[in-house]
Amino acid sequence: MTDRTIPADGIGMHLYTMRDVLADDYSGTLKRLAGIGYRTVGVSGRFDHSAADIRGFADDAGLSIVLEHVGYKRLSDDWAGALADVQTLGAQWAVVPSIPSELHSVEGFKTAAAAFTEAGKAARDAGLKLLFHNHGRDFDEVDGQVLYDILLGVDPELLGFELDLYWAVDGGHDPAKLFQEHPGRFPALHVKDMAEDGSWEDVGAGKLDFGAMFAHSESGGVEQYLVEHDKPTDAWKSAERSYRGLTELRY
Repeated sequence: MTDRTIPADGIGMHLYTMRDVLADDYSGTLKRLAGIGYRTVGVSGRFDHSAADIRGFADDAGLSIVLEHVGYKRLSDDWAGALADVQTLGAQWAVVPSIPSELHSVEGFKTAAAAFTEAGKAARDAGLKLLFHNHGRDFDEVDGQVLYDILLGVDPELLGFELDLYWAVDGGHDPAKLFQEHPGRFPALHVKDMAEDGSWEDVGAGKLDFGAMFAHSESGGVEQYLVEHDKPTDAWKSAERSYRGLTELRY
């Protein structure tokens, strides 16, 4: 372990954490997050605002939007529109947050990999990058094959990953090992901690060894460390505590 810290401009909030307060006051929520110290955000849910509205709120708050979560169906329904919205937000990554349950098989993931390949080409042409966000079951082994490995087989130029650290560990995988074995594939992270009982916890208050993971984050190509908590009791206390947890980390 060294005295390395996460760069301040790499510490962000994935806005799913703040969904309850965002629904009441999107603009004010972004300003308060900036006041805590966050520099970036990942968008998840518009709450009846346009992409241009949200870009304006972020600009007013002095925050940079780095990505938006875009549902899998839009790959076929309106991918050009989704990419245009990501451009409007000023973000660089369009992130598919999950693969539909009916595709949760080897053949289904091969279908998704093919869809990601085509969508990744369109993203590249638009000056953006397609990422996939995992859940624990994406690491299931089916018929002798780890499903996530099928996606890792897609051309790195066309598909990267927003690695959710909690779900990777929940799925039985070591993020540090993924960073080392698949260099440069993980530009964004969901930094989500795990309580002793396996539930979600504020960053730094749980049992995940982020220091051991982040010792290899450079290999993984990590640029953004986005805090996430799926069900915070108090979103603001969680946001403040997790920000401290990330800024105080030495690795």
